[in-house]
Amino acid sequence: MTTTIAGGRAARRQTMRRIRPRRSPAVPLLLAVAAGAAGVIWLWWSNTPSLADTTAQIIAAGRITGLLGGYLMALVVLQMARVPALERRVGSDRVARWHAMSGRYTLCLVVAHVVLIMYGYALQAGNTFSGIVQQTVDSVNQLPDMGKAAIGTGVLVFIGLISIGPVRRMIPYDLWYHVHLLTYAATFLTFWHQLSTGNEFVVEPAAKTAWYALYGTVTALVLWYRIVTPIRLNMRHRLRVEAVIEETPGIVSVLMSGRKLHRMGAEAGQFFRWRFLAPGMRFSSHPYSLSAAPRPNMLRITVKAIGDHSSALRDLEPGTRVWAEGPYGALTASKRSQGKVLLVAGGVGITPMRALFETLPGAAGDLTLLYRANSTQDLALWDELATIANERGARLMYAVNSPDGERPDISPESLRRKLPDIDDHDVFLCGPPGFAQGVYEALRGAGVPARRIHHESFEM
Repeated sequence: MTTTIAGGRAARRQTMRRIRPRRSPAVPLLLAVAAGAAGVIWLWWSNTPSLADTTAQIIAAGRITGLLGGYLMALVVLQMARVPALERRVGSDRVARWHAMSGRYTLCLVVAHVVLIMYGYALQAGNTFSGIVQQTVDSVNQLPDMGKAAIGTGVLVFIGLISIGPVRRMIPYDLWYHVHLLTYAATFLTFWHQLSTGNEFVVEPAAKTAWYALYGTVTALVLWYRIVTPIRLNMRHRLRVEAVIEETPGIVSVLMSGRKLHRMGAEAGQFFRWRFLAPGMRFSSHPYSLSAAPRPNMLRITVKAIGDHSSALRDLEPGTRVWAEGPYGALTASKRSQGKVLLVAGGVGITPMRALFETLPGAAGDLTLLYRANSTQDLALWDELATIANERGARLMYAVNSPDGERPDISPESLRRKLPDIDDHDVFLCGPPGFAQGVYEALRGAGVPARRIHHESFEM
């Protein structure tokens, strides 16, 4: 059985809007981060005495790695705060990659800080490298807030270890996700020793005030966007499961009703993190894209069963309460800069592409959708796509395996045959990582500039 959601008035109005591309703030943000790091280095240098001997150099190295580690730790938490300016303008995938990279750098700096500063203190006390362990024990027992810092550092190391690719793939997503949230606790535990034992903050009251301001701002953003905002959204819109419908074998659509859902601020191409308050699912929160433009009283996601959570969606009962967080993602119409658009979807990547196909501004002939699936039976939402294509004068194509299993040719040459002016198109791309990478390379070979290929991926 399939379901068809007819185009709403809001979706039709969206197609008539002017193209107004928005520039990503990623570069200014990275420059601001670099400026902050430069300020931290200046603070260290201005409070560093002569580096005449090896011991002083090692201690100074331990101090700068600690300062930079503390600065980056605040940014790591900021990247977890789900600030709309980052999630919707920079892109959730890019923020996730920033978070992973910042986390690795932070962990390396923190470990280097502990080893260097303890080694320096051991040398200062007349011991050798072998005295690091005893020096560490003495520091934890004698210096203020060092016990909390030691616990926080241990938590950070543990999070880093379970986030290594091969290890993470062996751990259930929900377990990894909830353990990862301990980053907040680790940050809190390690914060206080920075102020009580850090030379820069002891002798520079302005530096201490700035550090409080940095961490205080990040804390406020986390509390607002991770706690207050989701509570307000769900209290206002009160989502419930309306129906669960099988689109194709292994793919289901979940329809959700609620109050004034078109005022949630969601756009086609975006996603929410969904928590279904059903037995066995209450503590699981997963990201799924909207597969249709928001209606005043209806939202829809379409999901392929590839894990425990996605497989359990087919058994949801009507009336089940839903807790949503979002919207997130930058794969929206604001990315568009050209008059013509090619949408490329692989498998269940059709979900955001279907919503964009319905709502992207454009006249007849401006839009083309290429849908890749293993077989025609796997073309989920095909009836809806055909209806949209007919109503909008858009072009709809599919690429499926031949009866003997041969994969279709998606190469620069085949793309140019289908769309001779493909280099004048914006391209929106969504699908499994391997598929997306292959299509990206084919698009580049066909002459599409990288800045006009829009894709979000959550592989870290």
